[in-house]
Amino acid sequence: MSATDQPPHLERALSSRHIQLIAIGGAIGTGLFMGSGKTIAVAGPSVIFVYMIIGFMLFFVMRAMGELLLSNTDYKNFSDFAGDILGPWAAYFTGWTYWFCWVVTGIADVVAIAHYVSFWWPDLPLWIPAVACILLLLALNLPTVRAFGETEFWFALIKIVAIIALIVVGLVMIVTGFETDGSRAAFSNLWEHEGMFPTGFMGFVAGFQIAVFAFVGIELVGTTAAEAKDPEVNLPRAVNSIPIRILIFYVGALVILMAVRPWTTYSGGESPFVGMFALAGLVGAAGVVNFVVLTSATSSANSGIYSTSRMVYGLAQDGDAPKAFGRLSSRKVPRNALLFSCMFLLAGVALLYAEGSVAEAFTLVTTVSALCFMFVWSIILVSYIVYRRRRPQLHAASRFKMPGGTFMPYVVLAFFGFVLWALTTQPDTLIALALTPLWFVVLGIGYLLLRRNPEHAAMRALHDAKVRQELEARDAAADEPVPVS
Repeated sequence: MSATDQPPHLERALSSRHIQLIAIGGAIGTGLFMGSGKTIAVAGPSVIFVYMIIGFMLFFVMRAMGELLLSNTDYKNFSDFAGDILGPWAAYFTGWTYWFCWVVTGIADVVAIAHYVSFWWPDLPLWIPAVACILLLLALNLPTVRAFGETEFWFALIKIVAIIALIVVGLVMIVTGFETDGSRAAFSNLWEHEGMFPTGFMGFVAGFQIAVFAFVGIELVGTTAAEAKDPEVNLPRAVNSIPIRILIFYVGALVILMAVRPWTTYSGGESPFVGMFALAGLVGAAGVVNFVVLTSATSSANSGIYSTSRMVYGLAQDGDAPKAFGRLSSRKVPRNALLFSCMFLLAGVALLYAEGSVAEAFTLVTTVSALCFMFVWSIILVSYIVYRRRRPQLHAASRFKMPGGTFMPYVVLAFFGFVLWALTTQPDTLIALALTPLWFVVLGIGYLLLRRNPEHAAMRALHDAKVRQELEARDAAADEPVPVS
């Protein structure tokens, strides 16, 4: 096939600042703004350690993903390397599960966005902001990938400014000895109210089942691999900044929140950010934070639509999704895959009028999403373990090696097992844990049917042959002696 006959490829249009802010935006989820009140209420100050432990573990998932993606820059995302290393089944299950993760999260975001808009216009029918949100997401993603990157840059910047403002305002209140509800703002509030673990070990455990959802999307930078400029420089830079982000945006914000007000004053029904700015006397604090949370939810949905469209595009390229989803528009955007994912967000409009508690539905949806994300993270780790065993020469040649690569994947997988156990300790999360396997049953049936399709088998064989050629070329380059000057 000549160069002129080559099919169009995704465009590398995401610059360093786009990748950095997409990574930060992915790490700062809506769960921090809205879910941290409930996490503080159930775990007390020990929630600080909950976020630190989760962030520490996921850093190694990101490092494993980074080394794998850079071992072959033709990988479009982690579904590609999972299929290459573990087999076609892994690409199919990882790709479609990741798509499902973000569609479920996107539906929850659309529901949340409609309710946030009603803060200003309570008489407006909820379906109007929900549909407007979906149309906005299409408008942001259809033009070019650079338009997505630019939008996500500003969404992430709003979240960063909000958290830094909270930390600065809180520090001023602590230094000046601000008094509220009979207590004084001071760092001693972290341990003076029944210690750092006031709700005991099981309260500490309960914190994990809520907090893990705040980290979904941290792997989002992995779906930008095919559209990042200079991925060998920008991806490592984004991944390595994760620990600093976790310390500043999660741990820093939570320490300030619980230092200004004792943990006993927080509840799951309020946003701690609203309370903090209201205490500081900020005019219209609730409106300001509502705007921040609205942009955070829109950012999440925007990222979800971007990543699902790229994942379905990659699946179609390998024959694991209809061919139509593997086509690019004249602007090198997978338009059909994008429209397909947006279509499912309309389910959020129907949920707005469903009976029952929105909080209960949100807990169910977020737990299912977190479980599926943990499956994807686990596949990344298992892929890395097999990669180290089968392709030691590529690991040796890597400039971005995963630290502790011989044992940390097993430690993180054991941690995920602990989180699964934590989900069994509460009735609402136990229901989600029981329902999630149904998705994998549906996927398994779909894969068995797909394997019987001769056209699919031919596409997989063509793809595998191409991957083998690329690996052979890389192995040859890795084995070449370095010239001595």
